[in-house]
Amino acid sequence: MDLHESTTLGKTTSYPEKYDAGLLTPIPRQASRNPLGLTGTLPFNGVDIWNAFELSWLLPSGKPEVAMAEIRVDCSSENIIESKSLKLYLNSFNQTIFTRSQAVVDRMEKDLVAAAKGNVTVKLVSASELAARSPWLDSACIDGLDVECKDYSPTPELLVTEKNAPVVSETLCSHLLKSNCPVTGQPDWATVYIRYTGRKISQEGLLRYIVSLRGHQDFHENCVESMFMDLKRQCRPGELAVYARYTRRGGLDINPLRSNFPVPEDNFKLPRQ
Repeated sequence: MDLHESTTLGKTTSYPEKYDAGLLTPIPRQASRNPLGLTGTLPFNGVDIWNAFELSWLLPSGKPEVAMAEIRVDCSSENIIESKSLKLYLNSFNQTIFTRSQAVVDRMEKDLVAAAKGNVTVKLVSASELAARSPWLDSACIDGLDVECKDYSPTPELLVTEKNAPVVSETLCSHLLKSNCPVTGQPDWATVYIRYTGRKISQEGLLRYIVSLRGHQDFHENCVESMFMDLKRQCRPGELAVYARYTRRGGLDINPLRSNFPVPEDNFKLPRQ
């Protein structure tokens, strides 16, 4: 699939204000999973948590309603949804009449399930309802390590376990994750959390690896799956979870989580988001 031709990213577009489900652009996940060796049964479970901050519609009286939509797309779905197309789709609600908020939820779930070809749930929330605390925040930030970085394309070989290291359970985080949109080249910024049980992973090597993604071009969901597979292959932890909280663009933020054991699917907000 030629993403430049098949998506609206990087193109001048109009913003329709009348409902149009045809604006949604699905992108098959498998094309990006094949290079990772991900065929058949996936070695992880997970969800892509989208926060849509620019959702509005009209009541029958003509009065607008506004809400934030929390959209959860199961990672087993056939497709991801291209982000600009979702933004245009949500804008098409602006001058559309719905008698009640549940009708908005029902319509969005029907359309997004059809586009993703998998399980999608939608919840309307206010910003104040987002979790203020989460177990993910009880992590050790590795950004203060004094490391020399010279690799700016993905370098899995940097991921190593410490020699004669014991088995540990810990959660590490870094605010230095940056990748780039594969269509527009625009930078995507994130905080990434790595929770694992296994031989202790070298924090210096992990930080250098995260920095090595700085020039990488891929969608948010695929970047997290690549990180999961690189950590799994290089360090062989028994339990592994990778959760990236990306910053907002165009009223949307996307937060992919991949794990091979049960972890909280908390949708919390960070200062940069």
